[in-house]
Amino acid sequence: MYIYNVTINIDEAIHNEWLTWMESHILDVLNTGRFLSAKLTEVLVEEEMGGKTYSIQYTANTREDLDDYYANEAEKLRGESNRKFSDKMLTFRTELKLIKEFYPSNTSN
Repeated sequence: MYIYNVTINIDEAIHNEWLTWMESHILDVLNTGRFLSAKLTEVLVEEEMGGKTYSIQYTANTREDLDDYYANEAEKLRGESNRKFSDKMLTFRTELKLIKEFYPSNTSN
């Protein structure tokens, strides 16, 4: 399993507009069929540059799904956000490969 993580710092002046738009954008990314799910999270830090920071984590089943997204969908979808918000946001992307998940054990006393 792979996680495509997009971290975005957005100017507070357009924060609410961006957040509303982002919810439909996440659905557009999911509707490419390359991802299983997405999580939108707020990063709980105070940035020196100001603004609010968010992380969107898209889960892909295979590396091929992620590569297909880059090859066929990413440029178009990134272009939409750049046209609308480019001068008011800073974005960086990372990829993560899930090695193993851990859960608490259910122990009865």
